Amino acid sequence: MLRSTGSCLLLVLALAASQLPLAVDGAGCMPSGTLRPSQSHSCEDCCKAGQAYPTYRCSPPVTSSTRAVMTLNDFDEGGDGGDPSECDGVFHKNTERVVALSTGWYSGNSRCGRNIRIRANGGSVLAKVVDECDSMNGCDREHAFQPPCRNNIVDASKAVWNALGITGEEVGEYDITWSDA
Repeated sequence: MLRSTGSCLLLVLALAASQLPLAVDGAGCMPSGTLRPSQSHSCEDCCKAGQAYPTYRCSPPVTSSTRAVMTLNDFDEGGDGGDPSECDGVFHKNTERVVALSTGWYSGNSRCGRNIRIRANGGSVLAKVVDECDSMNGCDREHAFQPPCRNNIVDASKAVWNALGITGEEVGEYDITWSDA
């Protein structure tokens, strides 16, 4: 009797676990809301009216080898980064090794001015955190009419991509790991 009760309990627990929503990248960070803009904009990566964009307050936990997606950002004035960098209120040249981190990793300015180590393509580079890749807001002028960032983004300048030897067709989105330096 005890054996079948234990088996039933295990079966019930397995079924219950299978019904839980899956976390993004398995890291326990679920969307915290949805942004649905009322207007579309004409750029290729701009928000579309009525489309739902998930928002995130969190990011996966930071480890010595945190998995992320590196995206390309133009931190220069007039670039696709939108407003000046959050940390220092200035624009940055694309020759600087700078990044913006998703809201959870940005952690309310706690990483501002600090270096992170990015590993990809067999190489490693240090880059300075100067901005937040806003995972809660977007689709407005301040965010260059782009959707909110996903929760696992390291938005890097062209200098970071170049230092890692990632060029041509590979530039845009690239799987990386990163850690605090």
